[in-house]
Amino acid sequence: MTDSTSSPGDHRIAHIELDEETIIWRNADIEQERKIAIFDLIEENVFKPLRAVERGATGPYRLKLAVRDGRLLMTIADQDEQLLEELLLGLARFRRPIREYFAICDSYYQAIRKATPMEIETIDMARRGVHNRAAELLVERLEGKVETDFATARRLFTLICVLHIKG
Repeated sequence: MTDSTSSPGDHRIAHIELDEETIIWRNADIEQERKIAIFDLIEENVFKPLRAVERGATGPYRLKLAVRDGRLLMTIADQDEQLLEELLLGLARFRRPIREYFAICDSYYQAIRKATPMEIETIDMARRGVHNRAAELLVERLEGKVETDFATARRLFTLICVLHIKG
């Protein structure tokens, strides 16, 4: 987690892009999740790439997410699209949370159409639990590389899911 007041600069994501070649499929529900996550992320986030900041970067940043060889590639650039750094994160520890998140989202979307409000609430609580654990894992995996807050990590995890990991 971070205190964004610790150094001068605008340490946030101002633009985010997903590698379209990485996305295997998307349905209307997943597309809606993507749009909401991107909108919310751009509206409010904390994102401080530590090595780039050490070299003088002040943000805001442009972030591109892709999957390459089973790893998450985070390409971080400045507002002028000059590359600041690329981070590769292994995704093995995310495979299960991604599968669980998609399964519970499918249940949630089906429930919205035909379940009682109490059933929907129960499924939504489970969905938030999976999402929260995955966000905590992402914060942990970014430690020492990128300072971020929990809300930003949750939205980034949603976008990692949208990439729908190959294999």
